[in-house]
Amino acid sequence: MAARRDYRTIKEINERIKAGKVVVVTAEEMTEIVKRKGAEKAAREIDVVTTGTFSPMCSSGAFINFGHTKPTTKAAKVWLNDVPAYAGLAAVDIYIGATEPAEDDPLNRVHPGQFKYGGGHVIQDFVAGKTVRLRATAYGTDCYPNRKVNKKVKLSDLPNATLLNPRNAYQNYNCAINLSNKTIYTYMGVLKPRAGNANYATSGQLSPLLNDPYYLTMGLGTRIFLGGAKGYIIGPGTQHRPGVNRGENGVPLSPAGTLMVMGDLKEMHAKWIAGVSMLGYGCSLAVGVGVPIPILNEEMARFTGVSDEEIFTQIIDYGKDYPKGEGKSLGQVSYAELKSGTIHFRGEEVPTVPLSSHIRALEIAHILKDSIQKGEFLLTEPQEMLPTVPRG
Repeated sequence: MAARRDYRTIKEINERIKAGKVVVVTAEEMTEIVKRKGAEKAAREIDVVTTGTFSPMCSSGAFINFGHTKPTTKAAKVWLNDVPAYAGLAAVDIYIGATEPAEDDPLNRVHPGQFKYGGGHVIQDFVAGKTVRLRATAYGTDCYPNRKVNKKVKLSDLPNATLLNPRNAYQNYNCAINLSNKTIYTYMGVLKPRAGNANYATSGQLSPLLNDPYYLTMGLGTRIFLGGAKGYIIGPGTQHRPGVNRGENGVPLSPAGTLMVMGDLKEMHAKWIAGVSMLGYGCSLAVGVGVPIPILNEEMARFTGVSDEEIFTQIIDYGKDYPKGEGKSLGQVSYAELKSGTIHFRGEEVPTVPLSSHIRALEIAHILKDSIQKGEFLLTEPQEMLPTVPRG
């Protein structure tokens, strides 16, 4: 392959996509390319690196407009399949949160609660084309006199449905263990007593923000894979914390950046938007996210060439320290170790359990790669970059 100049622009990459000449690889493939050829040569040869993650992402939900009724209604309280939705927006605009449980759920009164159905399941049912029961009550006004709504709706019936997730695709996350003497039930899954298992939650070298640690190519308007459709980054996610400790390669050593994302729910696929029941904790939504990273220069080639051996996270005790708000590090572990199935902790071999699906994450990266190669997915110039930290 003929060498090109070290730098290229997103506009030039899009021209190559349209011409059918773009060179795209997944983040896993890029790791091997950089290892074999070095970052400089990889930067000359590769245009785009695709990433992916599929994992429960609690800070998710959907804005829905359920359409005006006859007579008209200004909804005050709304339920979708008996899951409360927030109605304090406008007459028929609501927001359904992924973690909202069904109104009659016993929660943890029968411990551990099963949380069989919640907002994430409602969203999945909509995307799967299922019928959802909508109930609403209203106090009545001169312009909106109706006081009750009770009807069945499908996603295709809704004038508008937008997935808008305040915090997705966490850049690194804790490795959770439990040093107490009892089994505990957390958003990191079930943790056995006395460090009986260690759970982790990202796709490592495939994860979007671990391949662009300083958010140099991501920001407002970045087009992404979201839930099986095209979506967009609309800003930093809630709890975006770029100023954490980082390794020499720039990768954060603990939870750092996050993405706020949105997309058209009507274009999504139930395989990539799945309701989740977390035993003893609550409901959630598993979301598929993939971000294409343009290789603008050698630095981006080096960042996207990061391997699981070079990505580290902290071991945190969720049995005592975390619930007290004192989650101090009990050790550092690489994602290569985590993905091996066991880690070495205090002289013992501890089995590891992923909350993220590596298989699904890799599939997302390949779907995105294929779409770009076919000219069906163009990259976008961010209108405003995500907040980051000075590099030194």
